[in-house]
Amino acid sequence: MKNERALVIGGGGVAGIAWATGVLAGLAEAGVDVTAADALFGTSAGSAVAAQLTSGVGLPALFQAQVNAALQKEELTPRDGALVEAFEFGEKVYAEVTDPVERRRRMGEMALAAETVTEAERRAVIEARLPSHRWPERNLSVVAVDAVTGGTRVFDRTSGVGLVDAVTASCAIPGVWPAATVGDARYIDGGIRSLTNLDLATGYARILVIAPMPDPVLDADAASIAGRGGLIEVITPDEAALAAFGTDPLSPASRTPAGHAGFAQGRAAAQAVAALWSKA
Repeated sequence: MKNERALVIGGGGVAGIAWATGVLAGLAEAGVDVTAADALFGTSAGSAVAAQLTSGVGLPALFQAQVNAALQKEELTPRDGALVEAFEFGEKVYAEVTDPVERRRRMGEMALAAETVTEAERRAVIEARLPSHRWPERNLSVVAVDAVTGGTRVFDRTSGVGLVDAVTASCAIPGVWPAATVGDARYIDGGIRSLTNLDLATGYARILVIAPMPDPVLDADAASIAGRGGLIEVITPDEAALAAFGTDPLSPASRTPAGHAGFAQGRAAAQAVAALWSKA
């Protein structure tokens, strides 16, 4: 297995999916296609984007599926106030608990008790998002968290778990969407561990991180990898993109503006990313 180039895509709701896809499409339009990375790591929204990238569907079509209203897939609307409540609960847990595994276990406990849409309804949305429901032969890793133990689960094609189930688990925001049943376990959003889980890409020589939302541990993870000789470029939303995201990153209305904002950022970042991708 080559440990040269890794593409890491973080969480950020439906707005994050559209924005990250736009960034990648903008990079490709400017002559820097990073989708052939040796490894892809996807967390939450990033797991959907990474799965789409490895589906065999080209970036132009994936981009249009985000910004063209006629091509956009139907999304569920969570219970009013659910996302705000989830963030508030998370802030309370992080203020009270220092152990990261216990923090994740508490978030899982909340998720298992929450009133949400059914697992089947949520899984159907994820299924519709993915052009292919089979794991690619490429090195794709999808991150989730065990809702009971707080442990980290990294799904890949060797895990014996279907791709749709893995992405559903990775996108299961606690309190907003149901914890996902995979085998005999329940899982919640991989973003509860880290919104990018960049540390899992340790060992790759060049890493591009596309982070739709702020990740509190991103800087420390990047510094750790750089300290081992890894080269990293991070793309986060600029002011125009943040405005496009609006106040609710789960709103389907955010997709078109977020996608276009990402495309503009991708084009603007092409020179820096090209330098990273081509370094010996």
